[in-house]
Amino acid sequence: MLVTACANTQNTTAGPDEGIFKELPESILTIAAPDQDLTAVKIDETDGCYVYRHRGPVETIFLPLRTKTGNPICSRAAKEAATG
Repeated sequence: MLVTACANTQNTTAGPDEGIFKELPESILTIAAPDQDLTAVKIDETDGCYVYRHRGPVETIFLPLRTKTGNPICSRAAKEAATG
């Protein structure tokens, strides 16, 4: 799912958690599936899609943020992401 005009980078952190949104746009909160940690979300620069921090029993990794129907939530179209 493509969400446009919602990635305000001034609303992100610096330091060890660089790029994590301080506050997610309402449009993302509305479409995001439950059971994802919405307190640690950032945009993956390689594809423009939102990722969230998942703290597992062995490691902590960033996973794609998904909609309630399972689609990834992205800030730019896939073709644009592929060409840069």
